[in-house]
Amino acid sequence: MRYNLQMKKYLEETDIIDYSHPEVHTLARSLAQGCESDTQIAKNCFEYVRDKIEHSGDYKADISTYKASDVLKHKTGWCYAKSHLLAALLRANGIPTGLSYQRLNCSEYEEGIYCLHGLNSIYLKEYGWYRVDARGNKEGVNAEFTPPKETLAFVLAEHEYDLPKIYAEPLDVVMEALQKNSCYREMVKNFPDIKERI
Repeated sequence: MRYNLQMKKYLEETDIIDYSHPEVHTLARSLAQGCESDTQIAKNCFEYVRDKIEHSGDYKADISTYKASDVLKHKTGWCYAKSHLLAALLRANGIPTGLSYQRLNCSEYEEGIYCLHGLNSIYLKEYGWYRVDARGNKEGVNAEFTPPKETLAFVLAEHEYDLPKIYAEPLDVVMEALQKNSCYREMVKNFPDIKERI
């Protein structure tokens, strides 16, 4: 399928979404093997990242990954980093994938704070843009791949909201937090946040 210039940015490789990395590329191909549709490929990639890559906050991992290849190598990442790996796996398979964000209450880490939460928007031929959240399921969190219905990790509450845009690259504030804060304790004190819907 040919995509217009506007859509092609969601297929590009970047330093962060480094899908030509041998291990990322090999995994992307293996997850697509035997699939007959982009929807099935997307489901396989989503479930791999959701289930096989640990969420750094849930497991209190003392490493902060952000490049897709490093997320795969260390098998851990915050929601943002996991979304980078999922974008890489899907773009490697020719499926346009963007980065989306929500602003959520993060009181499970520290009382009274808000932070950005990273997820993905995938362009599926059959459905159009479809959001998924590969952060990882746990008690009270059950994100699934159920197009066209979105089954995300969190139901928005008061003062929480979706950022309306689909980004081709991570937000600067997200990358700054991932690069500056190298361990669990640092990250929970310095989550990326914005106070306006951009």
